[in-house]
Amino acid sequence: MSHPVAVMATSTSRSTSQRMLSSSSNRLRRCRLRRCQRLIVSAGNSQHLQGASSGMRGVFRLQAASTDDFAVEPVKLLGGGVAEPAQPVYRGVYGNWVVTKEDETEVFLYRLGLNLAAGSFVAGTTAAALGANDVLDPLYAVGSAGFGLSLLLIHVYVTPLKRFVQLCWALGCAGSLYIAITQPEPVPIYVLEHPISVWAVGPLFAALTGVALKEGLCYGKAEAAGLFAVVPITLLGHLCGMPDGPKAAFLATWCALFAVFAGRKWTQEVKDDIGDKSIFVVRAMPPDEQAAIIAKADL
Repeated sequence: MSHPVAVMATSTSRSTSQRMLSSSSNRLRRCRLRRCQRLIVSAGNSQHLQGASSGMRGVFRLQAASTDDFAVEPVKLLGGGVAEPAQPVYRGVYGNWVVTKEDETEVFLYRLGLNLAAGSFVAGTTAAALGANDVLDPLYAVGSAGFGLSLLLIHVYVTPLKRFVQLCWALGCAGSLYIAITQPEPVPIYVLEHPISVWAVGPLFAALTGVALKEGLCYGKAEAAGLFAVVPITLLGHLCGMPDGPKAAFLATWCALFAVFAGRKWTQEVKDDIGDKSIFVVRAMPPDEQAAIIAKADL
């Protein structure tokens, strides 16, 4: 029979070991998170992406990682100011932040742009199927402009990635404008009848694929992941001579996924489309202030 003192000593030793292991594991997770967060800021401030790929999974996971509380008494916010009583306060990497009216307006316009793009695409596809070609170019222009608005307001931690997607949009719009000026048919009809013209308009839809990738990875949305696959398959299939039957099926799937994707954006909390605002606040500061805050955060 074991002596009671020996049993208590063994139990205490095991409990102490478990606490030490748990503490060590927590410290390791915090260190990994901090390294990833530092990579986000440094990659966003630089003009290149050296080393960014190794932390990309963490970049996307951090998109909606903030936790929130309600201000019972004045809470100091990063960048100045205090939170109003009962106002949700979010704890970011570098400090506390709140959703402002300006943030709400930006998110509203971002979602509105996506819905304009999706609605125009679905309406244009339907009009083309019914032979109503006169409305195709106006719908194409509205959808492209709406999507451009969304790309202007989208929140992406790594600035060069955002600029690249915006460049793709601009190139696709330029190619579309060239077709509209030089050809008698509406742009969608010309692309349908001349598959090689996918090279002219393709960058615009490559930008859409990029947004679908970002939304799919950040929020785990099935429709965004589906859109990420269907858009390039449809365009490349058209370029390579895909039969009309499968092409029509892919196009219909594209319409359905795009409509669901844009519509479901309205069901998300505003903070989700902002991400960790403290990262953007710090990036907008002068370099010396950035260094001080990063040092204070022990990154």
